Amino acid sequence: MRKTAFIILFALAAMSAQAQTIYDALRFSERDYEGTARSVAMGNAFTALGGDLGSIGINPAGSAVAKYSQFTITPSLTVSSNTTQGASPYTDGYLPYFQRQFKQTATHFAIPNLGMTFNWETGRASGLKNVTFGFVMNRTNSWNEDVYAAGTNSTTSFMGAMAAEATWDSMLGSNLNMNDAYDYDPWRYVVGYQSGMISTFGGYDDQFVGASEVIFDNMGQAEISLGGPLEQSYGRRVRGAKNDYLINLGFNISDFLYIGANLGITSMNYSYDEYFKEAAIDPSDFEIALDNGQTMYFDSMKYKYSYSANTSGVYGKFGFILTPGMGLRIGAAIQTPTATTVNEYWYMSGETYYTDNGFNASAESPEGEDRYRFREPWRANFGAAYTLGKLAVFSVDYELCKYGNMKFRRNGFDDDREYFIDLNNDIKDEFGTSHMLRAGVEVKPVDRLAVRAGYGLTTSPEVLIEVPAAQNVSFGLGFISRKSFFADVACRYAFATDEYFMPYNDYILYEDGTPMEDAYAPEIRNTKSAWKVLLTLGWRF
Repeated sequence: MRKTAFIILFALAAMSAQAQTIYDALRFSERDYEGTARSVAMGNAFTALGGDLGSIGINPAGSAVAKYSQFTITPSLTVSSNTTQGASPYTDGYLPYFQRQFKQTATHFAIPNLGMTFNWETGRASGLKNVTFGFVMNRTNSWNEDVYAAGTNSTTSFMGAMAAEATWDSMLGSNLNMNDAYDYDPWRYVVGYQSGMISTFGGYDDQFVGASEVIFDNMGQAEISLGGPLEQSYGRRVRGAKNDYLINLGFNISDFLYIGANLGITSMNYSYDEYFKEAAIDPSDFEIALDNGQTMYFDSMKYKYSYSANTSGVYGKFGFILTPGMGLRIGAAIQTPTATTVNEYWYMSGETYYTDNGFNASAESPEGEDRYRFREPWRANFGAAYTLGKLAVFSVDYELCKYGNMKFRRNGFDDDREYFIDLNNDIKDEFGTSHMLRAGVEVKPVDRLAVRAGYGLTTSPEVLIEVPAAQNVSFGLGFISRKSFFADVACRYAFATDEYFMPYNDYILYEDGTPMEDAYAPEIRNTKSAWKVLLTLGWRF
């Protein structure tokens, strides 16, 4: 039984006339806190602790805990790993299409934290004792991956799938020209048709065949099959980051209650490039007879899809930390839905080559563009911590997020409320609540040295498919000088997780629509993991 968690049908250029998908919504909304080296080393379990500039994005009241002004900067280095190999299409032991194993690594340097807070003492012995004001930039998500997979296939092809889909979608070859102003999905067929990947056959304008397929007559009935074995390869590159820019205000009331608020401004840049290649192992298997009596042989093709998006948004976050005594600390925070504006762009291109280069063809779409609004979901987090004098700190956090509350909206006065209604209903049906558990410990074996460790677990919000929880472990060290300088270092490992995806869909089907035996489209398993090292340099004054 196929255990596909994700099906990427050329990801964002899928089978819909609508550009946006439920997974766009998830990507715009997910958070993976980074912050300072101290907060990362302790698993970002800082809802009840505070005092660290990385914690301000988790609980705004954390700024008021520190009775001093401070400045921090945190550079980081991330090494991501992606290992791919074909997954068994339907039974264990079946030889997968993408037989060979490949491992790709990507290295990325960034500054996930930069900030400063200013602390003022009121001079009161009780009541409002301190006011803190600050500006902090914290990274809340990043994308950095390279993926490559390859193998042979004797049953299905990308071009065959495109031809079948164009036929099922009732496309007309006479309409697939570069002058038509299609918004999104039809450009996939336009590029495929104009670059020679697919063509009409049998005198029908609405029936298509791929360049990798051959047509033969079976008792007066045209039948189509793959001409011969193909060498297939798939690749994608994903880059991007999401940052929060926080304006923070915190209040210390009697060293007992700390309250705070953030005005958060979000900014995200994301790029996704994907390609698929097919090459004939023996071009003579792919004889194509033309109406003019000429014959040509398919050699190879390449289809490329590029997507990018940038977003900006604004939200509010409010929190408190309570210190009832006996070393106990309790904290909570709530974040309002983020009002986000999205600008996205996409582009497709195709190339097809034959043994006679006189038949070679290529095509590319114009750059697609869309602009719309999006509402990210609200979040709430709770935490408790225990301090054992100056010797140790233990902390645990719980955070929840209602991803089913995400919503797309159109811009401007011509807001078509029906435009996103189906998509928003799909979000409600397919996403629920994500739960995040964070835990951390800090021990000071000597006066100016701290040893830290942390753990994090985040469950998937998807309710219709089973997706394993994301987990990470972290550890680090901290040093405090006798003056104002301090430094922290942390290392975090994100546990390996498996992603299953198909670069194109099943298309050789029985009459009931199920895939024929031994004719499944290829499925790829991608095992992902990542190491991150952070160094925080800070000054207190």
